[in-house]
Amino acid sequence: MKTKFEEVGLTFPSALWLIIFFFIPTSVIVFYAFKPGDLYGGIEAGWTLANIKNLFTSYQLTILLRTLWFSLATTAICLFLALPTGFFLAQTSQKSRKLLLLLIVVPFWTSFLIRVFAWKSLLHPEGALKKILVYLHLVQEETLLLYNAGAVLLVMVYTYLPFAILPLYTAAEKFNFHLFEAATDLGATRSQAFFKVFLPSVRTGILTAFLMVFIPATGAYVIPDIVGGFSNEVLGNKIAQRTFVDRDLPEASALSLSLALAVLLPMLAVLWLQAKSDPKIVKKDRR
Repeated sequence: MKTKFEEVGLTFPSALWLIIFFFIPTSVIVFYAFKPGDLYGGIEAGWTLANIKNLFTSYQLTILLRTLWFSLATTAICLFLALPTGFFLAQTSQKSRKLLLLLIVVPFWTSFLIRVFAWKSLLHPEGALKKILVYLHLVQEETLLLYNAGAVLLVMVYTYLPFAILPLYTAAEKFNFHLFEAATDLGATRSQAFFKVFLPSVRTGILTAFLMVFIPATGAYVIPDIVGGFSNEVLGNKIAQRTFVDRDLPEASALSLSLALAVLLPMLAVLWLQAKSDPKIVKKDRR
């Protein structure tokens, strides 16, 4: 009996946190998504499916696909860069490792908005980066580095890359590099040892990095708004517009519901694939 009370006491704070900050807000969003709105930003009586039907228009589907494309592309690039970075960090000396980790987390010491506006200044037609690239004959004078999909992707990768590096470094630090050396001694190339020995051993870190980048990237709206312009709007931009400009809470709730599903479905799929590929996880869950 005492053990059960201890388990309840340990799980109660996390359960309370989920109820207050996840289940209740999600329930409110679902409730508002099926309510009609009035002209003054309020909620009318009755129920309607109009807000849900609007999600399946070609315009809204285009924004949803653009949102998923940005988030998946950002996640893929971050993982591609973070994997060798974590592999390298785990093998460096303690002194060098501390310095490199410090450089990785330094951006967190400054305001997120300041960093995004700094990139806007760099990518501006009169910015330093544009002038350097033109001087090196890498781009033309008329080439625009700002207000396009490339600018959004660049700044999103810059912003979320540390979220991929840190969990992968943590997983790589626990990896036994003697196994890597043994694989190379037995005739495997370093590339083969990396993909067949190292990667399977850090798959938990890869999963964590995927989720830590994909979830915030899907809900991002500041970066597309500042460096992407109108032609690169994502779901977050439309939710903010419907909430603060149009004052249409029911439609904003329906868009938020689609955003939540866009995050939850891939996340559940990744977790299911992870559990399916690792029998130990399934056995622990059954216990």
